[in-house]
Amino acid sequence: MTLPDERYRAVVQTKKFLEELLTTPRIPKAVKDNARWCLRHYPSEWDMKRAAEYTPEVFQEKMEPLYRMVKQYQQDKEDGK
Repeated sequence: MTLPDERYRAVVQTKKFLEELLTTPRIPKAVKDNARWCLRHYPSEWDMKRAAEYTPEVFQEKMEPLYRMVKQYQQDKEDGK
């Protein structure tokens, strides 16, 4: 299962990846158009910080190492690992 800080990073990195596609030469126009379409309503940095503030169990910009270890243990236990 994914931890809140991993989920946060995945959203931020995906946005960066889509933005890179738009500036990379020799990428087919259809791919760039799809990336542009996906970015139209993609969450901004402000949106992500608000999501982390109001739903820390879903998104967290950064987790304290001890808290992260406890959450990982809980998730592993739930997953039967």
